[in-house]
Amino acid sequence: MDAFFAAVELLRRPDLRGRPVIIGGRGDPTRRGVVATATYEARRFGVHSGMPLRSAARLCPDAIYLPVDFGAYREYSARFKAAMRAVTPMFEDRGIDEAFLDLTDLPGDGVAIALALKERIRSDTSLTCSIGIAPNKLLAKMASELDKPDGLTVLAAGDVERRIWPLGVRKVPGIGPKTEARLAEIGVRTVGEVAALAPGALVSAFGRAYGTFLHRAAHGLDDEPIVTHWEPRQRSRETTFEEDVGDWQALAAVVARLAHEVAADLGEEGREARSVGIKLRFSDFRTVTREKTLEAPTRDATVIRKAAFECLGRVVLDRRVRLVGVRAGVERAQAR
Repeated sequence: MDAFFAAVELLRRPDLRGRPVIIGGRGDPTRRGVVATATYEARRFGVHSGMPLRSAARLCPDAIYLPVDFGAYREYSARFKAAMRAVTPMFEDRGIDEAFLDLTDLPGDGVAIALALKERIRSDTSLTCSIGIAPNKLLAKMASELDKPDGLTVLAAGDVERRIWPLGVRKVPGIGPKTEARLAEIGVRTVGEVAALAPGALVSAFGRAYGTFLHRAAHGLDDEPIVTHWEPRQRSRETTFEEDVGDWQALAAVVARLAHEVAADLGEEGREARSVGIKLRFSDFRTVTREKTLEAPTRDATVIRKAAFECLGRVVLDRRVRLVGVRAGVERAQAR
């Protein structure tokens, strides 16, 4: 989906169309929070997802800021995914704003199918999407990004050298900033330059598994199948404080609330926790985690809260805290 959160907000605030709009946190750039997404008008100023709101405000001081509304985004997400599932059951959910379809066994032309799907999504949601058609998931993902917004890109295996090799290495899903920096140290900045490296050189620099992935990805190779069903391994809730917290009673109260929310999530899904853990991020950005394996799987809020407190008691609280989270490692779905 194109700038999904922002697009949903513009349906509710059409007067903001054409203006730089940034979605994130509570919609207040003077408070702590990060950019969830931004309209293309704001992106032209260098604003991007994951950026602190205060940094975005410096880049784009005239932007309109709106708070995140996950309830609305989930509603629209369900609509566009329903349109995709109507095409084929070979559907892989990849988060709130994207998914994969395997068209291999469908009759008809892939472009015609994609055009019909775009029109169906527009009709059902009033939103636009960008679709990439390619021989595998890696190339399809990259193709979907080439002609945003409202794009439709067909990428054949023979197009990799022309369309993919000139791109920066970060355009490859699975290459992050650390790998980008390490590649830059050896003068490699484009996908084509990665493809030109000997496989052995990549394995020596990045290890066998990741080095092999880099070599294959740079040549547009991917054999990962469509995953039509998966069960989450954990459920978690976390919160970032507006101001760093040094009051440990206040911290404990938040841990208790998050533990109850995790328990409620498990109850709604008919799942049980087999372990409970906490995450703390301190004011200096140091992050610590602690985990406890439970004697028996449970979704009982009291048991989960007590386990979270036990984990909290194993952390040296010698500085202020900016983020706290509670997570549960889950068992397979239980009958309701």
